[in-house]
Amino acid sequence: MAFAPPARHLLRARDLADARYAEALGVEDMARAAGLSRAHFIREFRRAFGESPHAYLLTRRLERAAALLRSTDRQVADVCCSVGLTSLGSFTTSFTRTFGVSPTAYRERYPPAAEMALVPGCFVRAYGRPQRRTFREDSEKSRA
Repeated sequence: MAFAPPARHLLRARDLADARYAEALGVEDMARAAGLSRAHFIREFRRAFGESPHAYLLTRRLERAAALLRSTDRQVADVCCSVGLTSLGSFTTSFTRTFGVSPTAYRERYPPAAEMALVPGCFVRAYGRPQRRTFREDSEKSRA
């Protein structure tokens, strides 16, 4: 059986989920973006991507929540709301099912965000520049 790439309208719906996961986005919105009825969209999406649109959207939200738990010190409830979920209990259950540990236990596996000081970009650029001069103009000036 030959692999057929997903149709453009399904990709448009998937891209919508990737870009707007934090909003109150539902399967109906994704179906509207694809220009299909809800039932037909769900069947076609599952056939193309191997999971339901709801599962895909939930996975995107949980992946983003995991990234926020690793890189910030925000409260778990705040992380839950910032990725577009409204029920802390459902979030904790889904997160535990996906990652094998609760959001709080997941966060404890990583160093606190306050200890991960970010280096300002100006320092990165300054120290990332070549230290030796390799231009001919520089060597000609030294000869004179």
